[in-house]
Amino acid sequence: MYLRKISLYILCLTVGFVSCKKDDETAIQAVELRDRAEQQLADMDSLNKYLETHYYNSSAFGISNPDPGISDLVITKILVGATVPDGNTLLENAVEKKSIVYENTDYEFYVLKLNQGGGSDSPAFSDNVRVNYEGFTLQDEVFDNSVTPVVFDLISLIPGWRKALPDFNTSESFIDNSDGTVNFINNGLGVMFLPSGLAYFSSSTPGITAYSPIIFKFELLQAFQNDHDNDGVPSYLEDLNGDGEFIVNFQDLTDTTDDDTDGDGTPNFADPDDDNDGILTINEDINNDGDPTNDDSNGNGIPNYLDVTDKIKKS
Repeated sequence: MYLRKISLYILCLTVGFVSCKKDDETAIQAVELRDRAEQQLADMDSLNKYLETHYYNSSAFGISNPDPGISDLVITKILVGATVPDGNTLLENAVEKKSIVYENTDYEFYVLKLNQGGGSDSPAFSDNVRVNYEGFTLQDEVFDNSVTPVVFDLISLIPGWRKALPDFNTSESFIDNSDGTVNFINNGLGVMFLPSGLAYFSSSTPGITAYSPIIFKFELLQAFQNDHDNDGVPSYLEDLNGDGEFIVNFQDLTDTTDDDTDGDGTPNFADPDDDNDGILTINEDINNDGDPTNDDSNGNGIPNYLDVTDKIKKS
């Protein structure tokens, strides 16, 4: 599996703490680092050409198929001079364009939503998810896929995953089979069409060259809320600036707009003492309800676990 991509700050946490394992990948050769904005324009041109020349079997989805999966989806390139056959839809007429900011760059990507998913849960960008997936290039060559459902931490994957999956719901239910397998019913199902900046960008991995736009089919089966540092605060709530990423400004550790309250170089989601006051965040849960976010002993509007002026801890 080649889905995982470890960001610099996560690597630092590992030494001092993707869609797979870098351990299994060949050495990455150095390539010229391109401007992200310029590369995004080139990638969108490539993605648009793909969407203009490929169609999918849309009649296989909808009311007639209340429990669709990856295996139901067939994407086909239009032959020169041919038209889209009945029961199929040109991809450019079916996808939804998404716009985000990542690495100080305006990005757009596309999502084909085939099934919302009947479950009540949607993953946050920092959650674990159980999925089936298939990754392929714009040349329709598969470079990675799951054989059975796998669990990933979304923050350890390429960015496109944590940008696309929160818009889908998990499975409505599941059935444990006598042979040890599980059938998931009415799961989220979609396809993400990603520019390289939301994929591997300047890195290469088996089957993918640097600066390649890529595509993933996926089934979202389950989601599990993460608390990476076990401090009682769900990780998604430790995204202080609300950008859907965990960012530390290493050039200026006094920067209050990133996700590192105490400026120690460790983002809050991985820091058991978020305000560096010597009291673990979990011990600043004064009312013992398991949620430190609603404890403000001195009434200054700042929860104790983020307030260096409050030295009170639970007894």
